[in-house]
Amino acid sequence: MDAQYDVGSYEGQMSDVIDNKAESRFEISVEGSMAIAEYRIVGDTIYFTHTETPHALQGKGVASKLIRGALTDAKSRGLKIVPRCSFVVDYLAKHPELA
Repeated sequence: MDAQYDVGSYEGQMSDVIDNKAESRFEISVEGSMAIAEYRIVGDTIYFTHTETPHALQGKGVASKLIRGALTDAKSRGLKIVPRCSFVVDYLAKHPELA
């Protein structure tokens, strides 16, 4: 069974996921804090290398929204996805439609 994430009051406070190409990372801001998903692109492949969520935002679905946005963006650009970060590995196991 897929995990359900309750973002509750955070849903209205989350900005869109953005691709900060200069820093090679996807970002999402919530209440002045930022969660990130670092990546490296080689040819037509994107390697997700690290996901980081501030402690105060953990367990609130922020990282899941971030990764969903990042994976959706990568797929729309035709990139092959290689998860090197355990969070992305786990997320893809629960959401194979994004693999």
